[in-house]
Amino acid sequence: MLKLRIKFKKHLLMKYISHLDLMRLFQRAFRRASIPIEYSEGYNPKPKFSFATALALGTTSEAEYMDLELKEKINSNEFIEKMNNVLPQGIEILEANYTDDKSSLMSLVKSSTYTIELELLENINENDVKDIIDNFIEKDEIYITKSKKKKGRTIKRDIDIRSNIYELSLVSFEGNKIVLKTLLQTGSSGNLKPELLIDSLINEGLMVNSSDYKIHRVELFT
Repeated sequence: MLKLRIKFKKHLLMKYISHLDLMRLFQRAFRRASIPIEYSEGYNPKPKFSFATALALGTTSEAEYMDLELKEKINSNEFIEKMNNVLPQGIEILEANYTDDKSSLMSLVKSSTYTIELELLENINENDVKDIIDNFIEKDEIYITKSKKKKGRTIKRDIDIRSNIYELSLVSFEGNKIVLKTLLQTGSSGNLKPELLIDSLINEGLMVNSSDYKIHRVELFT
């Protein structure tokens, strides 16, 4: 089996396409670039490729990963050039390397680093913001309420997300804009969306615009 592991970037207007549309986009790009990708067997064969993890709609990233199986070996630099020639602006292949790793990418990923840009809704100084973050990260328990529909009823339950938050710090404070950097649990063993972290910080007393923020994934880690 020839497995090519790819790192790519998703930004600009491409942050607004869904994960399903991203899969379709890559399927078309493989055909247009004449990539010798392997297909599954059966009545409805599908190209063999998979992503490390889905990226939320509206989130940009410089570190998305994908594995694909090839019928024949092609030069990795040639692959990058061919793909970038057919991909739309906002999706860019950064790296491509062959791997003998038989594990799925989804099972390997354990955490993600994000930057989060937020708009402050009150006149607050940098030290006060740092105090809120320090008090938040020093907590032993941080509960959020999750809701889901079941048999026509809405069921709510409280979940402790403290163990999903590995790091959180303030990296920029300018005017009414702040930028946070955080390392969160990601993957099949546990996953925390940055949006839930924002909600938790608001509950902690950080007055920010909950409907206007920018989330950027910096890197995924095994």
